[in-house]
Amino acid sequence: MKAVPIIVLGAISLLGVGSLVMGDEDEAGRGWWARYKTDVPPVRNEKYARECGGCHMPYQPGLLPARSWAALMNGLEDHFGDNAELAPEDAGAIRRYLTENAADHVRQGRSAGVARSVPPGVAPLRISETSYFRHKHDEVPTRLVKDNPEVGSFSKCEACHRGAETGSFDEHRVTIPGHGRWDD
Repeated sequence: MKAVPIIVLGAISLLGVGSLVMGDEDEAGRGWWARYKTDVPPVRNEKYARECGGCHMPYQPGLLPARSWAALMNGLEDHFGDNAELAPEDAGAIRRYLTENAADHVRQGRSAGVARSVPPGVAPLRISETSYFRHKHDEVPTRLVKDNPEVGSFSKCEACHRGAETGSFDEHRVTIPGHGRWDD
């Protein structure tokens, strides 16, 4: 029974040492642990960044489950109304990267929430179709996104999330063009 306080004190001591080593706050002024809890791993594949990023932000693989990325890669001849077909070797390399780093494989930060929000067997083709995304954006009025000529769609993450390209979707860093800082 006396061991519990010692274990608790030991854990508190370790946390104290961790904050000395890592710093107490991240760049947004929150505790250092927040960036590990909230972000998705950034894109780390040049081929994917180049091929897909030529038309839109190369979305982090951790924003959809592997089955969604596989379905998207299988339908490149009609990719949301455009032909985005790639050479077979490029498509294969990108498919492997996306599926190996998908939300249901990475399970880090927001990716874990995305993975939990998509029912088994369901393969949403849009990040905005996941219940995780809908929950996080449910208070954002349509007029500020779809009716906003500087944004136009929820698919343009980088329009409002200043760190989207690096995998940071911190709600404290959201600035909606024509509106300003978003605070829900």
